[in-house]
Amino acid sequence: MTGSFTVRAPASSANLGPGFDSLGLSVPLYTTLRVTPQDVTEVVPLGPELEGTPADESNYVYRAMLLAARRAGQPLPPARVEIWTDVPLARGLGSSAAALVAGIVAGNELLGRPLTDEVVLDVAAREEGHPDNVAPALFGGIVVATLDKLGTHYVRLDPPANLGVTVLVPDFELSTSKARAVLPREYSRADAVHALSHAALLAAALAQGRLDLLRHAMQDYIHQVWRAPLVPGLSDILESAHEYGALGAALSGAGPTVLCFHDTRGSTAPLHAYLNGVMARNGLTGRVMDFGIDTRGTVVERD
Repeated sequence: MTGSFTVRAPASSANLGPGFDSLGLSVPLYTTLRVTPQDVTEVVPLGPELEGTPADESNYVYRAMLLAARRAGQPLPPARVEIWTDVPLARGLGSSAAALVAGIVAGNELLGRPLTDEVVLDVAAREEGHPDNVAPALFGGIVVATLDKLGTHYVRLDPPANLGVTVLVPDFELSTSKARAVLPREYSRADAVHALSHAALLAAALAQGRLDLLRHAMQDYIHQVWRAPLVPGLSDILESAHEYGALGAALSGAGPTVLCFHDTRGSTAPLHAYLNGVMARNGLTGRVMDFGIDTRGTVVERD
């Protein structure tokens, strides 16, 4: 396919409490690629967030483009690939998933779109090992998804009316591998039942717009309790954020970002003050930001 094009993939927040590796939503921060077919391949990371990332074919985005070509069974045509992002890296906002999805979609576009959206999702989910970030990054909104031997299966939900997101993004990184290393190898039947019932309630509450149930549905014993020591103040937020206007709170992905839902009809000033206070009491710095939920997912625009 000839001509330049731009691919924009959003950040995401995964798990939302009990939906471990299976539930996520799209956040309006973006990784953007500008792809221009030419005779030789160039990879050009731009901006402060990508400083120090590879400026060659070992770049994660370019390797993601090659995944699309491999799945399509075609060689990837050479191109200039410019990359920039406003997704904070290693903060639990799906920076790797945004890069992965953007790259696969860009590779597919460069090849003339031989892969369907469902195949793009499957390629991305198998590369990540789970679909919780890549599904909302691709489709936008709120997505429940599973990955098994037969494929990647999903249901996309439009966000309920009046549902907003507040995120606390601390100024320290936490790798997914470190956050996964603290999880136990086995769980009790009681914890498994708790996880299943709360994940089901959360999905149903989001589908029906039952904002009143989010605080209860977002309880989790599978990962948050084990990761809490890695994120100072997390336990306090999970316990008390509702007193300051949060509809529910959760560790965003592997952390250290913490996500709170809020009702957009009310002020988030008390919640901001509380979250900033938690950071200050724990000797942390960071940002507290309000967002809507991105509903477009990954977008391709041609010149």
